[in-house]
Amino acid sequence: MSFLSVQKISHTYFTKKMSKTALQDIQLEIEEGQFVSFLGPSGCGKSTLLSIIAGLLKPTNGEILLEGKTLVSGRDHVIGYMLQQDYLFPWKTIEENILLGLKILNRLTPDSKEKVTRLLKDIGLEGTESQYPRQLSGGMKQRAALVRTLAAEPKILMLDEPFSALDFQTKLKLEDLVWSTLKSFSKTAILVTHDIGEAIAMSDVIHLFGTNPGHIVKTVEVTKELRKLTPFNARNHRDYSALFQTVWKELESLEKIIPED
Repeated sequence: MSFLSVQKISHTYFTKKMSKTALQDIQLEIEEGQFVSFLGPSGCGKSTLLSIIAGLLKPTNGEILLEGKTLVSGRDHVIGYMLQQDYLFPWKTIEENILLGLKILNRLTPDSKEKVTRLLKDIGLEGTESQYPRQLSGGMKQRAALVRTLAAEPKILMLDEPFSALDFQTKLKLEDLVWSTLKSFSKTAILVTHDIGEAIAMSDVIHLFGTNPGHIVKTVEVTKELRKLTPFNARNHRDYSALFQTVWKELESLEKIIPED
C-alpha cells in the first residue's frame, strides 16, 4: 500500500458560459519520504492537482488516499504548504509568525515551542525571533515560512514554486536547505515547478504533465547517484546533464502536439 495514492482524479471548472477540464484521469502513487515533482507547461493542472491533494479543492471525480484512508486535510491537519510568497504577517514578530499554526491547532506547549525555536536556530535564523518580516531578506523570510510550516509537523509538504521569486544564488541555497531539512525529518514532499533543473536536483521522481486537459505523460525516476546528493552538488554530477536533456526533449515534444483550444 502506498503512502499517498491519487486515484483517477479529474476536475472540471464550470462557469455560466462554459466548462474547462483542467485534469483528466490522474493516477499516481507516492511513497513515504519521497520527494516528487510535478513538471510541465503553464495550464497543465499542476497547481490544481496540488490543491486537490491538499484538500483545498474537491475534484469532480476520483479520490486521494493517505495510508489507505480518504484524505480530509481540514480534519487531519496533515498537509503543510509552502508557496512562492511567504505570507508572514508583517505586524507580527518572526516568533509570533512561526508559532501561529500551533496556537490555531491548540498544540502550543513549552515543549513544542522549544522544538520550533531549535529548528529556527538549525535553519540559520537564530536571533531573528523578535524581528519583523520587513527586517529580513526574501530568502530569510522563506526560511521562516518553512519553519512555520514544519512546526505543525505535517505528514506531507506541498511546495508550489517556493523559490521562483528569489534571485538565483538565494534559490540555490534554499533548495539545499529545504532538501536537507525535509530529508532529516523524513518528510514526504510534492514540488510544483516549471524549472527542469530544480525538479531534477531536488526530486526522487518527476511526473511530466501534458495539457488540454492536464494529464501525466511520463514518469521519470532520478538516478540513485543524484538522489544521494544535495541539489547544488547534483547539478554538477554527470547524470544531471543527461537527465536534463531527456526531460527537455520530452517537454519539447509535448509543445509540438498541444492541440488548439
